[in-house]
Amino acid sequence: MSTSEPTTRRSLLGKIWVGLGGLALLEGIWIVTDFLKPRKRQGTDEAAETLIVAGPIENFDPGSVTAFQQGKFYLARLEDGGFLALYRECTHLGCTVPWIGAEERFVCPCHASVFDIKGRVLSPPAPRPLDLFAVRIENGIVKVDTSKTLKRNTFSDNQVARS
Repeated sequence: MSTSEPTTRRSLLGKIWVGLGGLALLEGIWIVTDFLKPRKRQGTDEAAETLIVAGPIENFDPGSVTAFQQGKFYLARLEDGGFLALYRECTHLGCTVPWIGAEERFVCPCHASVFDIKGRVLSPPAPRPLDLFAVRIENGIVKVDTSKTLKRNTFSDNQVARS
């Protein structure tokens, strides 16, 4: 003897709606958690991709700035022969800052911040100098480690890599 009543069309549709609502809730949770997770930087999976060999010292003239697409930095050779690897992002809002060779300065196209060859702020709104990457000179070869940006508030002579 069975006491269960047959399923009505209304109760079946109600169960389907509850199931679809549960799926929508799970999908919403998945989207929110995926959005909040930190993104992986491209090219940081292997250590070899974060160490960029710029080249021999003699390839860079004093007072020159060379752009490196891989690593998103500029390698500046100062007049005294030292090297700085300057990150391309403006410290104001993160716009890509191009080097204007004729003016010998970096000029942000978004909000007109201006930086000198050492990355120091010449004209705000940028609140601090351009960030750096660590530079090593080994056997006359310039190498830049792009695994971590070095934030700074002022320029210091100890930030310059020398051979």
